[in-house]
Amino acid sequence: MAFKFEKLKVWQLSLELADEIDMLAQSFPKHELYSLSSQIRRAANSVSLNIVEGSTGLSNAEFKRFLSIANRSALEVVGCLYLAKRRGYVEESKFTYLYNSIENLVKMVQALMNTLKD
Repeated sequence: MAFKFEKLKVWQLSLELADEIDMLAQSFPKHELYSLSSQIRRAANSVSLNIVEGSTGLSNAEFKRFLSIANRSALEVVGCLYLAKRRGYVEESKFTYLYNSIENLVKMVQALMNTLKD
């Protein structure tokens, strides 16, 4: 593992989340391909990509900024999940599982942010 982010548990979990969201989005109706399906995938991918981008920065303040963006992207996934649930694209049990996974991930990102000194 050559890069700092590869050792971060929070990054590894964000990859798992992105994979699960991608699988879920594949089941959305075709008419959602360029809207909700695309949006939820991009938001989920953004979580891990912002962790990566921030970890290569020159300062802890910059890393914190990217971690904050990662958390906002995670919350965007939650918003998309609510829309998907309202439209009948995701079952309650899957929604709850993903919601709890994202909540845990957000807490972990916040905890990592709290360990970084400015």
